[in-house]
Amino acid sequence: MKNFDINQREIEQVQVLDISGELDAHTASKLEDSLKTLIDKKKNKIIVNCRNLEYIASAGLGVFMAYIEDVRGMGGDIKLTNMNDKVYNVFDLLGFPTLYDILDDEEEAIEQFNNSAQ
Repeated sequence: MKNFDINQREIEQVQVLDISGELDAHTASKLEDSLKTLIDKKKNKIIVNCRNLEYIASAGLGVFMAYIEDVRGMGGDIKLTNMNDKVYNVFDLLGFPTLYDILDDEEEAIEQFNNSAQ
């Protein structure tokens, strides 16, 4: 079994998912479950911190595609932070930076959420 973990925490009403390891077809359902749970609880400010994400496959990208509209429909967003170059290149290849906020660090993303709340 591939190594993939999700740790969830909350900072100033923003939900942060720290994902680590390899996100692919075998592990994507874990991320899906986490996002579903947040949406069910009406938590719509979500940051996915990719600091320890080593690899992402198209199945992993599909999870973000599947839930971004739900979250935005609730007036929120999913922001991605702390990507390494290898992971960012996969997102970039598929045009993700035009669809998603991809930020250097989590603090910046929290600030954006807080500023948009006013």
